[in-house]
Amino acid sequence: MIEDIRKTLWAAADKLRANMDAAEYKHIVLGLIFVKYISDTFQSRREELTCRFLDSDDDYFLQDSDDETIATELEDRDYYTEVNAFWVPEAARWESLRAQAKQADIGKRIDEALAAIEGENPKLKGILDKRYARAQLPDGKLGELVDLISQIGFGSDANIARDILGQVYEYFLGQFASAEGKKGGQFYTPASIVKTLVAVLAPHHGKVYDPCCGSGGMFVQSEKFIEAHGGKLGDVSIYGQESNPTTWRLAAMNLAIRGIDSNLGKEPADSFTRDQHPDLRADFILANPPFNVSDWWHGSLEGDPRWAYGTPPQSNANYAWLQHMLYHLKPNGRAGIVLANSSMSSSQNGEGEIRAAMVEADMVECMVALPGQLFFNTPIPACLWFLAKQKTTRKGEILFIDARKLGRPVSRVQIELPDEDIAKIADTVSAWRRDFEAKYTYSDVPGFCRSVSLAEIAEHGHVLTPGRYVGAQEVEDDDEAFADKMQKLTEKLGEQMAKGTELDALIRQKLGGLGYEF
Repeated sequence: MIEDIRKTLWAAADKLRANMDAAEYKHIVLGLIFVKYISDTFQSRREELTCRFLDSDDDYFLQDSDDETIATELEDRDYYTEVNAFWVPEAARWESLRAQAKQADIGKRIDEALAAIEGENPKLKGILDKRYARAQLPDGKLGELVDLISQIGFGSDANIARDILGQVYEYFLGQFASAEGKKGGQFYTPASIVKTLVAVLAPHHGKVYDPCCGSGGMFVQSEKFIEAHGGKLGDVSIYGQESNPTTWRLAAMNLAIRGIDSNLGKEPADSFTRDQHPDLRADFILANPPFNVSDWWHGSLEGDPRWAYGTPPQSNANYAWLQHMLYHLKPNGRAGIVLANSSMSSSQNGEGEIRAAMVEADMVECMVALPGQLFFNTPIPACLWFLAKQKTTRKGEILFIDARKLGRPVSRVQIELPDEDIAKIADTVSAWRRDFEAKYTYSDVPGFCRSVSLAEIAEHGHVLTPGRYVGAQEVEDDDEAFADKMQKLTEKLGEQMAKGTELDALIRQKLGGLGYEF
């Protein structure tokens, strides 16, 4: 059912987009979905309170429960904040907006409603994108969008409502990323890649950090992982940073709709020059930084303490990101980072020396080569770096996994890693680490995985490309001698060629009988 809702809503919303760019339109749609959700949860709480005010066995029972008394009591914000529901002013409630959807100034009214909601809820201050009055939509289209989103019913159960909205929101983020193409990857990492990072790192507890958090997908998957393994919301503390102001707001909304408390910094800012969490040391870091950024450097970064393994080249931020992550890890912390394949072998501008220093310091735990076409509308190949500040097992070794042959197509231009492939990667790492809950004992698998000593890696110039180390996949040996097998195959080929000659003659004969010669 939820899948039908998502697809129907997306098709209708995309049709309303007209000539508006997807990068602009996503904020219009996702902002309205967010408002619909908080208004619905607010209304559900009102209905619950109304019933409790009239129930003589309830602690909230009102002795003089006439309509006016109940109406007044329902406007007491404490009833809502005590259950972590956002307080929604009357003019900003969804039914008020829907009643005015056909008005010419509906964009201005929505902006005012958002400002009122922010004013009443400190957690939301500065994160609602008030751009509706200036939205370049044809006349009447914004009102149609309000009517369309009115079809989403979040119900009275808060947990179910949050799950429905989370799924719709995540689906829309993915669809918008696909519509935007390459730029979409700047705010959205495909879910199967995020799931792989989370499955390998297994962030059960502690502080989780993403210094380029996009729309917050890493945090959402971390919470899902914890809940799936018997934990509860809040077992981890969320810290993030994002430089793009509109994407920073997307992340804040994405986490707010799920009730996930987070610290995304006081403002959107660049992680290198305006680190919002300078003293943070995290248990887990999950990140998908922009690949091969060339305009990241600032003079103030010269001699920065984060560059423990060498100053990154000003022409490429890949090794700045890796060292930023290591700097922010606790002594026993782990990180999982998505980067371009070139990061595994590049030797330009000192990158090879930095990689060698990281390897020799035993900071690299595992390298995973990913299949192509995992990202929206771009076949750029990528890899996963897993770093460990202080290994407890397998010291002096790195696990290499070649996952390029995994994955399944989801469209003509994109593939994804299904759950069984993600489990294969995660279980392999768990077994290699000798984790207590590992499902099996690790052993090298030619063509897929191999544990390699730092000495051997040094012989290869500290190149970390898995394909260089895992070897070729073994072909099943049927114990038949080559000469015998070749003799059988030759005889079979001879039989097939003779049969082909017979068929050619028969065809000629039949065509000749019809008066055709060739």
